[in-house]
Amino acid sequence: MKESHGEGLATHTDPESCVGGREAGGEALTGARTGQPLSDEMKSSGTPTLLTEAEGNTGGGARREPSWGPAPSKTLRTCGNSLNGNREVPEVPSLDGRDGRSGKAGSHTPDAYASGKSDGCIVPGKPPNKGRVNLSAEAVEGRRPTKGNTLQTAAPRTLGRKNASNGLQRMREAARKDKNARFTALLHHITQETLRESFHALRRQAAPGVDGLTCEQYQVDLGDRLKDLHDRVHGGSYRALPSRRVYIPKSDGRRRPLGIAALEDKIVQHAVSQVLSCIYEEDFLGFSYGFRPGRGAHDALDALSVGLKSKKVNWVLDADIQGFFDTIDHEWMVRFVEHRVADPRIIRLVRKWLRVGVSEDGTWSGAEVGTPQGAIISPLLANVYLHYVLDQWAHHWRRSASGDVIIVRYADDFVLGFQHRHDAERFLSDLKARLEQFGLALHPGKTRLIEFGRFAADNRRKRGEGRPEAFDFLGFTHCCAKTRIRKRFHIQRRTVKERLRAFLAKVKATLRKRMHDPIIEVGSWLQRVVLGYYRYHAVSGNSYALNTLRQEIAWYWLKMLRRRGQKQRMNWKTFSPIVKRWIPVPKVMHPYPNERFYAKHPR
Repeated sequence: MKESHGEGLATHTDPESCVGGREAGGEALTGARTGQPLSDEMKSSGTPTLLTEAEGNTGGGARREPSWGPAPSKTLRTCGNSLNGNREVPEVPSLDGRDGRSGKAGSHTPDAYASGKSDGCIVPGKPPNKGRVNLSAEAVEGRRPTKGNTLQTAAPRTLGRKNASNGLQRMREAARKDKNARFTALLHHITQETLRESFHALRRQAAPGVDGLTCEQYQVDLGDRLKDLHDRVHGGSYRALPSRRVYIPKSDGRRRPLGIAALEDKIVQHAVSQVLSCIYEEDFLGFSYGFRPGRGAHDALDALSVGLKSKKVNWVLDADIQGFFDTIDHEWMVRFVEHRVADPRIIRLVRKWLRVGVSEDGTWSGAEVGTPQGAIISPLLANVYLHYVLDQWAHHWRRSASGDVIIVRYADDFVLGFQHRHDAERFLSDLKARLEQFGLALHPGKTRLIEFGRFAADNRRKRGEGRPEAFDFLGFTHCCAKTRIRKRFHIQRRTVKERLRAFLAKVKATLRKRMHDPIIEVGSWLQRVVLGYYRYHAVSGNSYALNTLRQEIAWYWLKMLRRRGQKQRMNWKTFSPIVKRWIPVPKVMHPYPNERFYAKHPR
């Protein structure tokens, strides 16, 4: 017997080669062994059997006969292999008059109790319009697929599909059903295909680590490199390299330390984070928004705005953990991961990435606490750490409060709203003690308890204290305001002034360097930069800051163009069309917070 495989289907030259597969497939689908005689009840009743359903015949439908060639057999052939599943297809005549399949048949499950339906993979015997001369022409036209199995979840076609594999889906379902389950075997989900997907998910322009490898260099002989990396990870010989220390400026003038991991460390960290996310995404609470799939900064801003307006909030606690990524305790971190992960190989990888240390100016330094801010695995580990330290504790604490309490957290920056001041003060005191147990502390300059809400302006006016204070969260300053017409309570969101100044300083510095570049090149660059700024900051009520940004950039660009030559100085009349062409006018790009929030979270 000779078999030739094409796209998962076996083409058999010997008609008896499918006997064993036919018996196994019939038993799997019907629950009875193939060849068992049908009962008299099934023969006489109108209920369709598996054989009649596969032939396209039902109790209430007319029998379909091909208009040409010999009559097809009613015996099902189950052909295929163990990787692609068994295929059940009726024997239909081929174009040259021989018995066989006229085309490829997809995998299907016949509905034995459907009335008047036939499976979409059954091909009617319709001859081609071009006659029997050209056998390469399209032979038949298939019918539309059946509606019987539309409610079933389609399995991923290959491991390279964007959706999680079947194993990860089952793991996610198990984590959802049992919140105390511990997963003992996870490393087998890190396959070569998973590593390949993780490599392609990396940013191509990302800075290299201590190994100096870029994505373009690593892509040469990518298959061999990933196979070697896969073998080292599963064989226990994988060694993580220290992160390369770099600093980026912050809006307050300080510098933020970042750790850039080596390229292979990025690939493995991304693959492991995808596996662990399937577990912890079922555990994370709803008010956690930072570094989670399907959630972003604007989702957190919408939730905060809706909570402040819909709940009885009179006091706001704006809190920030001081040096959070640099003060994470390694032992507590591992213990928190072990709550759900019992695979020692995954735990060993997490320990390696925590203790690998950093390399700064060629000098290596170990890490006793903290996780590199900038590593791919760090956001997930940070969410796991704060889930057990803050989220679960705060969710349990607010049940004992005497009034309403709202919580919105994005990474290590979080905001809470309280109805009563004594609840807010008690929570702040308990929070400091709670964080101290795990080696954390609140930032004294960024943690404030302020009076904020729909009655804050009236209460402060009665006490002669002026307007309510504002607080900053995720790049926006939140202020108490009222609508123009109905004078209802409203949350005014404006770009933080310090961040606006820092952004303008960067743009002006670049314009100074590109003073002598062509106007088209500079204008195209400015258009991309300004539109990117609008995509985040163009919310309702922030038009003043956006117009200020556009005006400042236009005036400074004109100033640079005037310095290019002294014979003909450009005036505003000549420059105005250039501004209209290259610097877009600001417009709102985000819906109102309540509209987007209730669209994603319907009541």
